[in-house]
Amino acid sequence: MTQSADRPRIRLKPKANARGLRHGFPWVYANDIVSDRRTRKIPAGALAVLEDDKRAPVALVAVNPASKIMCRVLDRDIDAQLDATWFENRLQRALDLRESLFDAPYYRLIHAEADGFPGVIIDRFGEACVIQPNAAWAEAHLDVLTQALVKVTGVTTVLKNASGRTRGLEGLDDVNQVLRGSAPDAPLPVPMNGATYIADLTGGQKTGLFYDQRPNHAFAARLVHPDAQVLDVFSHVGGFGLAMLAGGAGQALSVDGSAAALDLAKQGAEASGLAEKFQTRQGDAFEVLTQLGEEGARFDVVICDPPAFAPSRQALDAGLRAYERIARLAAPLVKPGGYLGLCSCSHAADLSRFRDASSRGIGRAGRQAQLIHTGFAGPDHPQLPQLAESGYLKAVFYRL
Repeated sequence: MTQSADRPRIRLKPKANARGLRHGFPWVYANDIVSDRRTRKIPAGALAVLEDDKRAPVALVAVNPASKIMCRVLDRDIDAQLDATWFENRLQRALDLRESLFDAPYYRLIHAEADGFPGVIIDRFGEACVIQPNAAWAEAHLDVLTQALVKVTGVTTVLKNASGRTRGLEGLDDVNQVLRGSAPDAPLPVPMNGATYIADLTGGQKTGLFYDQRPNHAFAARLVHPDAQVLDVFSHVGGFGLAMLAGGAGQALSVDGSAAALDLAKQGAEASGLAEKFQTRQGDAFEVLTQLGEEGARFDVVICDPPAFAPSRQALDAGLRAYERIARLAAPLVKPGGYLGLCSCSHAADLSRFRDASSRGIGRAGRQAQLIHTGFAGPDHPQLPQLAESGYLKAVFYRL
């Protein structure tokens, strides 16, 4: 008897896009499923065989009846067994890519659907990994995933980070755990773009550090000169500011609402030998930008990297207004001939809409601009071509 014979069947409605699923789209929404009592009783995280409306098999899927994304495609082989070998093979494929790209083990190892692990994020920090299992199937298979991760990478510490709205949408808890080894006694140093960042793996935001901006940090560092004054707004643990100082800038001011993040940024500046050139200012970004404008402050490079203002389609209009406002407040702070970098991690705001909102804000500030560069997430954050949401990060750089 085949493995699939024992698995429940889930059938697509006639108008559902079975062809798209066969061509690589990884999600099935609840309103595309023929739902009955049997289907609704499938436990969250269980495996099932997805069939089209004619009952022909499409894929092996993970099911969560409580989620709008009711099914996530795991394998085209409906008889696939999610054992240690299955996890090890996919982890090894992901590791091979990262090791070909980076000379040190600091990167995103697993980027969800694009690496064949729907809803799963794994960031690596040397001998430690932080897992965000943001889907019910990953939570149900967390033990075997952890064992495979240790075997493939050789890391000694594995932490579970349960923060974020996605787990709530999946009906999962928000309890962090130490899955292997012991939690670090102190935040860890992470080398990147010539600077040293300090990542708090247990108390920091998300996994402790945002690797996705690495190439955009590097581009910003190319814009500075030895006397350059730079402003990094929504800086988190040093972000663009430390990268631009490492690239030769004269002074950097980092602005963030979190005192804890700014303290880590200061530690990163000290570890990088850049403390004398580094300053911080805690406060609401909109208010600080307004205050800096009133003070007559001017900078050679200004970067604004806010959180997701448009985390969903329902929030898109308000989010675009927020991005426009950021650009309008930031543009007057840039010296003539200087540079403004604006970022969005909102998957609901595509590049065109984000760029238009940013350009409107610059224009409404009375500045003229040249768009000189568009950046995206680094190659350790690969995109699944069939899933637009996997290409969430955009960065636009202007010369004013």
